[in-house]
Amino acid sequence: MNKSLIATCLSLVFVFVPFLDNPIEINTVHAEKANPSHAKWGKIAMKKTAEKYPSAKIYDYLHVKREQRGNYSIETFKLWLDENNNKFEVIVTIHFDTKSENISKIILQRQDTNT
Repeated sequence: MNKSLIATCLSLVFVFVPFLDNPIEINTVHAEKANPSHAKWGKIAMKKTAEKYPSAKIYDYLHVKREQRGNYSIETFKLWLDENNNKFEVIVTIHFDTKSENISKIILQRQDTNT
């Protein structure tokens, strides 16, 4: 009887132990980051700034605000640039039709910093 009990226990161990390290079903959830509504406009702001200051490196940027004015919107960004150890900021405002998203104008304003 002892031999059959030991054999049964060993067979159960050999059957179930492999499943301890490899669970058959694990429910995982992968959260995807949603792009903020201003992401498209931020890329445009960075592109236009890089075109105007091709030798400067953009090292940071901030979405400042979005304004709604009737049928059009204005996205405002602040970008920090470094050109030969000369740091400065550029404020970019993008004016566009809210429904069609057609851009009417883009304004870049450079602001020198004291750092």
